[in-house]
Amino acid sequence: MVELGISSFGETTPMEKTGEVLSHDERIRNMVEEIELADKVGLDIYAIGEHHRSDFAVSAPEIVLAAGAVNTKNIRLSSATTNISSNDPVRVYQNFSTVDALSNGRAEIMLGRGSFTESFPLFGYDLKDYEELFNEKMDMILEIKKNEILNWKSRKFTQNVDGKGVYPRAVQEDFPIWVATGGHIESTLRIAEKGLPIVYAIIGGNPLAFKQLIDIYRKFGEESGHNPEKLKVAAHSWGFIADTTEEAVKKYFYPTKVLTDQISRERAHWRELSRDRYMQSVGPNGAMFVGSPDDVAQKLIKVIEDLGLDRFMLHVPIGSIPHEDTMKSIELFGTKVAPIVREYFGKKAK
Repeated sequence: MVELGISSFGETTPMEKTGEVLSHDERIRNMVEEIELADKVGLDIYAIGEHHRSDFAVSAPEIVLAAGAVNTKNIRLSSATTNISSNDPVRVYQNFSTVDALSNGRAEIMLGRGSFTESFPLFGYDLKDYEELFNEKMDMILEIKKNEILNWKSRKFTQNVDGKGVYPRAVQEDFPIWVATGGHIESTLRIAEKGLPIVYAIIGGNPLAFKQLIDIYRKFGEESGHNPEKLKVAAHSWGFIADTTEEAVKKYFYPTKVLTDQISRERAHWRELSRDRYMQSVGPNGAMFVGSPDDVAQKLIKVIEDLGLDRFMLHVPIGSIPHEDTMKSIELFGTKVAPIVREYFGKKAK
């Protein structure tokens, strides 16, 4: 059965009606409430991204996830992503295995290269080593997952470890480590070769454009000797749910434009968000899932089925909206959208 959940970066941009910018501490506390609500309404996963900049509140997802673990019972708790390139793999494993203990086996790690690169100079790394850092540190954390007593020889960027234990160990015997990508063929092939579950960030264009990449991932993963059942595919996309599609589309434009325009000033390949492009993105073939519960459910069913997804995470929100609107969106996703999607795929499985 397909898994459904929420991803969030803890955005802190000016809100439309008041111009207010939430403090990082308030946004973090709000996120713990969101995790608890997502669990209450039956969603499968809540995932938090790591950033090191003023417009996102969370630099240490595992700490927020640990807080969310305490008063929840079923929801899985993941990063989205952990920038392994600028982290210590030993510490990453220890932190997330601690979340696994607090949640009694519900933690996951989602590794990423880092779409935002502020962490590299912050922790003393050079962007010219972007790929090498990721590859070496990913290999190290996979070795830590496999072996309680670690023997590791540095290739260039990590420390040598000679027969030392890494504790605590994860509660889950096969501790989930996913790898996120924006859709590059090289990263898709490397993740498939490792036999690791993959997460695609589908935030622009037509989601069905990812079909070829997903097919390549599964084919190459099997050819590399991995069990097809282990080659899981997830996606996360921007979205927002309200009682009506008109309300959702109206409320979601401003916060999305604020953050998109900010990024466009930093990155040459991003463009400011026009109203026309926004309307295309929230339309039937666009990458945003914005609308009423029924409209979002039907669009989700099509994308999940066409791409063959095992998991989908709705990124709520991009940019800042009032906390009560975020909570309402999560509630509608769990109580209205998820039952429609699950019923459809449940009937298909019979």
